[in-house]
Amino acid sequence: MFLLSKIFWLAVQPLSLAFLLSALGALVTFAGWRRIGAALSGLAAALLFVVLYTTAGGVALQVLEARFARPAEEPALVSCIIVLGGALENEVTTSRGGIELNQAGERFLETLRLAIRHPDARIVVSGGDGSMTGDYEGEAAASERLFTAFGVSPERLVKENTSRTTYENSLQTKDVLAREGLTDCVLVTSAFHMPRSMALFRKAGIPVTPWPVDYRTSGILSLGVDFSQPTSNAQITSTAVREWIGLVAYYLTGRTDAVFPAE
Repeated sequence: MFLLSKIFWLAVQPLSLAFLLSALGALVTFAGWRRIGAALSGLAAALLFVVLYTTAGGVALQVLEARFARPAEEPALVSCIIVLGGALENEVTTSRGGIELNQAGERFLETLRLAIRHPDARIVVSGGDGSMTGDYEGEAAASERLFTAFGVSPERLVKENTSRTTYENSLQTKDVLAREGLTDCVLVTSAFHMPRSMALFRKAGIPVTPWPVDYRTSGILSLGVDFSQPTSNAQITSTAVREWIGLVAYYLTGRTDAVFPAE
């Protein structure tokens, strides 16, 4: 299922889909079906325009980010902080060592801040190697270098280093919490990723306080044309599409109880 989901995403992410439509249009045109070929090529061009030159992807991501708000005040008691992987460049850290944060790096930075404010809290880092090859260092293992570099004792860390997907994050984390006897946890992940994460953790019976970070939109974005940043628009759209597909897929396969859970 893991490899199948990876292959599926390679095909349906917006730019790949536009390419496949263009290639198919060229093939059917060459075969003599010009109207079908023109329709497919036109569809590919329309998809590219939406992805590159509109704010549609940003608006879709913004809806996800607004679903769970961070509490106005931190809980008085935090016995554990759960942070989901996805914030490290695993290929780079495996070959070069050290810590290379990606765009989701705020997941670890906010966890570090919380860890300093709550010195008795344990830190559960959930995330292994999510690549198709499985050749890279797991994120939970690599994160120890970050936390210890800022004075966090390694004894406070609980490393869940086998999960490759958010679904596996929830299952493996449930076992870790039960084994360590941890409760009163906050869940740290990207704001756009919080709805899917909360749906899975609720399904697994894990009560957590959502603590969204890594916002990618302003929160006041409206639908329109944007010619200023096509590369950024494409990246944001890809992130939004992936997350919405994940929400629907997990619900249809019975892994969550709601397509779009709320607070």
